Amino acid sequence: MGEHPRRRADAQRNRDRLVAAASAVIAEAGPEASLEEVARRAGVGSATLHRHFSSRAELLEAVLHDRVRTLCALADELLTAPGAGTALVTWLRAVVAHAATTRGLGPALTGYASDPRFSPHTMIREAARQLLARAHREGSVAPNATVDDVLRLANGISLAVDSLADATECADALITLVTDGLLRRPANG
Repeated sequence: MGEHPRRRADAQRNRDRLVAAASAVIAEAGPEASLEEVARRAGVGSATLHRHFSSRAELLEAVLHDRVRTLCALADELLTAPGAGTALVTWLRAVVAHAATTRGLGPALTGYASDPRFSPHTMIREAARQLLARAHREGSVAPNATVDDVLRLANGISLAVDSLADATECADALITLVTDGLLRRPANG
């Protein structure tokens, strides 16, 4: 005899609310954010949080899973969006915004024995590869642009704005500058 379906659904809703609340709290306060604040924002008690996540690292990994899945789902949607180059840039903005709001999530998980089936770097790289390949086929990006170039660009922008109070806005401005081009060429006249 298994758990009652309603109880399972309630438990899943609580878990989803905890991950969403943790994501928001981490974006504001970093990975050492108060677990009590996470529970409060999720509308559950501390015991419920600890029933779902036995450690801070387990909760942080769930947040990372959720964010990476969201980025990959966006990439899948953008594979059929009009304008492959624009779709790639839209996704890069999301990647950089993700990095700007993770605030040390990766280093906080150092040494944590995570789920071996979950490889965020591989998942992000594959999403970038598919979007870039489509943009190459369309001819909307430089033909010599590689997946490594695109991911280094996103990483570089993320690192450049990491300690700024308005990191997401600054990152967005830098992506615009890079994608629009730094130099303006005179119109043929």
